[in-house]
Amino acid sequence: MSKTLLHVGCGPNTRKQTIRHFADGDWREIRYDIDPAVQPDIIGGVTDLSAIADGSIDAIFSSHNIEHVFIHEVNIMLREFLRVLAPQGYVVVTCPDMKGISRLVAEDRLHVPAYQSPSGPITPHDMIYGHGRFIAEGNHYMAHKCGFTLGSLQRCLVDAGFGTVAGLEVQKAYALWAVARKERVPAEEHIAFARQVLA
Repeated sequence: MSKTLLHVGCGPNTRKQTIRHFADGDWREIRYDIDPAVQPDIIGGVTDLSAIADGSIDAIFSSHNIEHVFIHEVNIMLREFLRVLAPQGYVVVTCPDMKGISRLVAEDRLHVPAYQSPSGPITPHDMIYGHGRFIAEGNHYMAHKCGFTLGSLQRCLVDAGFGTVAGLEVQKAYALWAVARKERVPAEEHIAFARQVLA
């Protein structure tokens, strides 16, 4: 029996462009995005998931969404994630790593490409403020309004009510990843689960 995946801020992607855990599994995907142009199943912002019933989602994948809301809206967004998750549900969140990016800024490399993405070269400025080319083309949804270190991201998830949280820094991509479960489980069990999800 398939489980339900809420793909938040999906853009043009499907679960096949997320992580292996979701791409290869037996998931019924709901694509959710604020931009009608990407033809999501549900159009809406991440601070209001009222179109989705309480406890109806088994997992949420949220790639580079949390930095697109103001810091005072982060708790609202994460509480909405928590509300729609089933009791044993979990969320996978990824976003820019401000600590790693700050090292590049301190080296005066703000506008120097840090890596190549499918959308072209990415600079520290893009990672902090949003992808400059897309914003220049009129996609203001791409602007960033807040940022996180691994510790601050994990604290936000705990403060929102998630029972168990584990995260990691991916230095090469200047990215943070966190897996947060709705239920409280032993730390070692959750770390093993998070490693399996992110493998």
